[in-house]
Amino acid sequence: MSNGARAARASAAALAGFLVVAGLQLAVVLAVLWTVLSLLPSELALRAGVPLSIATFGALLYATWRALHTRVRVPAGVAVTRDDAPLLWDLIDKASGAAGVRPPNGVTVVAEATAVLGFVGGRRELYLGLPLLMAWDADRVRAVVTHELAHGSPRLSRWAPVAYRGRLTIGRIVPRISRRNPAGAVLRAYAGWYRKVDAPFSREQELAADRIAAEHAGAEPTMAALRDLPALAGMQKMFHAEYVGPGWQAGFVPDDVFGGLLRVLAARAGDLNRLRGQEPEVVTWDTHPPLAERLAALSPSEESSPAPAEEAPAPEDLVPFLPKLGQALQAVAFPPGGRTVVGWDECLSVARTSEMEREAEAALATLSRAAGTPVAGPAQVLELAEDERLRTAAGTLFPGRSPEETTERIVDLLGLMLALAALRSGVVRWRHSWTGAAEVVGVDGAYLNLAEIAAAAADPASLAEVRAYLDKIGVDLAAAPAGGGGQARAQVLGGLVNLSADGARTDLLITDLGLYLVPGLPRGRAAEAKRRLTRIAAEGVGPGAPPSTSDSSSSGSSSSGLASPPEGESTSSGNSDIGRFVAFADVAGVSTRPGRRRGWVLNLRAGGSMTVRPAFDSEELPGGWSAWDDAVSFLTGTR
Repeated sequence: MSNGARAARASAAALAGFLVVAGLQLAVVLAVLWTVLSLLPSELALRAGVPLSIATFGALLYATWRALHTRVRVPAGVAVTRDDAPLLWDLIDKASGAAGVRPPNGVTVVAEATAVLGFVGGRRELYLGLPLLMAWDADRVRAVVTHELAHGSPRLSRWAPVAYRGRLTIGRIVPRISRRNPAGAVLRAYAGWYRKVDAPFSREQELAADRIAAEHAGAEPTMAALRDLPALAGMQKMFHAEYVGPGWQAGFVPDDVFGGLLRVLAARAGDLNRLRGQEPEVVTWDTHPPLAERLAALSPSEESSPAPAEEAPAPEDLVPFLPKLGQALQAVAFPPGGRTVVGWDECLSVARTSEMEREAEAALATLSRAAGTPVAGPAQVLELAEDERLRTAAGTLFPGRSPEETTERIVDLLGLMLALAALRSGVVRWRHSWTGAAEVVGVDGAYLNLAEIAAAAADPASLAEVRAYLDKIGVDLAAAPAGGGGQARAQVLGGLVNLSADGARTDLLITDLGLYLVPGLPRGRAAEAKRRLTRIAAEGVGPGAPPSTSDSSSSGSSSSGLASPPEGESTSSGNSDIGRFVAFADVAGVSTRPGRRRGWVLNLRAGGSMTVRPAFDSEELPGGWSAWDDAVSFLTGTR
């Protein structure tokens, strides 16, 4: 028996051990309970048996079920049939034959730069990323599809497909076990041992899949795909963070998301090449060996082997309707949810202005508290600068700084205020670049040195000249922010379900601006509560931007990474969706209540407080407790 076959058998056996460990944990508790009850007098044992069993064995049984039961997330995508793309399906059929497996039951094109074979209800679905179809040639697509299908190949061992699916399942379940789950500690400890047992098999299977892909698609395209896939995923992550995300939070969405991604890939080829040379980020449950090892494992004979003799179809022939497919995918992957759909120039301009407005709002709130008087906008900030109260307030906010450092802070604030006033007055506009940061220029494209003007405004002696110059070029310091368009949303960082807020059952979203509290659902409806909170996160929350309660059957994802509800599920839950937004600026501080049921008391600036506690059946959306800990740390510190 080969080493790979032994590793596959060991991995499959360790996988079965998960159920054994879960059962043994329950058996130990049941044995201890039986022993305790047998030592009690018969009458007392009968009276205490039921409540004690529920409190121990019943609680652990429920916790174990919750730990092992997770819902499979189906990515938002567009199905592509054989009639839609015969050449793509022909490529997949031949890749399946090379891997020695059946072709998938279906193909779904998704928004992420990925190629994954999913298993849902006994159905094998190949999820293929649109960025791959747009940016790659057919040879690299053939290589990555063959590699993915080869995970189910029995060439390594007949146990290999079972062990691989088990690894994916455990990798999905274990990270989602709540740290407050009483059954979780033992299962997580076993998972750590399982990873060590499974590691040799995972390494051998990934290298075997690489070899099958190289044999079928050619070594050169296979090695190119190995380098390009993590680089393309990294570029897409950057694209969403810098280009899509800010507009999404501002209440706008570009009319051609994937077209923008293509422009970034073309304009930032240097960044793409740099990412190709980096080792991909290591993920705990990732089955892939290091990239350098995978490339080295392709033997010289495979590296020098020619590509397959068959002529590769042109990229645009694999999926003839690629532009229409991109629009259809955008509709389900980036549903507007009340946001305004605009062109890229307008979306980027509004996004940058919205970021400045949010930064200014936070700065003005802090400055108002330090100055002891309301500071509403640029005009009031210049008034404070004129009589030196701005420097006094800055000294209060930044104690121990040198005069030069304090002046730098003042100039930064004045620069922000003057840029906003100029934008609101229509004197300047944004000039965008797909290769770098946007900059503020005059409406005619001329450069306007706002930093120099802000430095002059920091000196009370030259402030009159600054006012005259601003008035000359048409800057209205009292101009209001432009209205219309989409409503600004906060960036959702995580979510918690089934908390207690002032004694009421509550679900909670943690955002970069504050906390959004939604009345909780009754016990036993945790799965529905998680789906509802996920949908609210995708639609967007924030001060003055309550989530929509209109029906929707779209499936997609938000910029926060929290998925929207599955396709076909109604998103209307009535008035129970309407919650309360508590801005971080309105929270004076947080204190922690120790004890068996740990809690947190949020003291509000307007008076009063709010007590938040976890419940036994509390659950988290991705990153929920981590985001909550970060929020508590932020609110506890100096702001």
